[in-house]
Amino acid sequence: MELRKDYILDRWVIIAPDRGKRPEEFKSEDDIYAHDKGAGSCFFCPGNESQTPPEIGRIKDDSTGKWKIRWFANKFPAVDKTSTPAVKTDNTFFTYGDAYGDHQVIVETPDHSKQLPDLSEDEIMQLLKVFSHRVDELGDQPGTKYVSIFKNSGPKAGTSIIHSHCQLITLNKVPPDIQEKLDAIKKFESCPYCDIIKTESKSLRHVHEDDTTLTFTPYASRFNFEVWIFPKHHYKRFSDFSDDELFDVAAALKRVLRKLKELNANFNIGFFYAPEGEDLHFHIEIMPRIANWAGFELSTGVVINVVSPEDAAKFYKGEHKQES
Repeated sequence: MELRKDYILDRWVIIAPDRGKRPEEFKSEDDIYAHDKGAGSCFFCPGNESQTPPEIGRIKDDSTGKWKIRWFANKFPAVDKTSTPAVKTDNTFFTYGDAYGDHQVIVETPDHSKQLPDLSEDEIMQLLKVFSHRVDELGDQPGTKYVSIFKNSGPKAGTSIIHSHCQLITLNKVPPDIQEKLDAIKKFESCPYCDIIKTESKSLRHVHEDDTTLTFTPYASRFNFEVWIFPKHHYKRFSDFSDDELFDVAAALKRVLRKLKELNANFNIGFFYAPEGEDLHFHIEIMPRIANWAGFELSTGVVINVVSPEDAAKFYKGEHKQES
């Protein structure tokens, strides 16, 4: 596995051929879970723990002693720690290093029949607390610059195992998208996201708010029905939230995902927070994968979105029916 940089752009790729050997459960996109093999043959189900790499940690059910959430190394990692985090450049144009880091799977529930939108607010809050724990623990390890936590749901979003889970990958550099946000923020005298929250709380893109969070569809949405969740306070990391506030975040996330379930939509979720020593307003981006990016998007970086964020906000608020 190798980390490589574009010749001249700040654009990076991980070359990981072994990832192509993953088992693939999806055969058709008519129904994103139509070809589920069921709990009996699922690696992530209770009773099949020996079929995954050794367990790193778990959250137990106090009443039964059984696990509610468990995490372990990805069997087909995109990064590993068998080498060094150093990055170097040869012959001007070839910048590279080892794809150094941890790649872990976090199984969100022992119940094979449930997906993330089906979990309770308390269960999602507990998952967010696991994220906080993993970010803090892995972020302190030598060579780690960022811990990326993400969720893939459905074949268009990159899922290969149906049992509900998310992943984390640690990186030996701050990812370009995070760095781009950090650089853009520094052009303002104060946090621009704090001002964006105030503006969007009164806009046609407003979806929901509570004491802790604001949910809205971003002005320049890249994805059909894209939606963001921000804390109203300038929190930078998972660990800044109290339990009550984290429950509000979980409730906001569940509210969005239940609406997406009506569309049978594939989606990705990204969790964005400040790297150590930096200032980035924590937020969650939910990116439905309903439309395919084609030649124009891939050759220009400009996205054509056929669902306006204002119409998407109406959908999330239940103000009109949207055809899938």
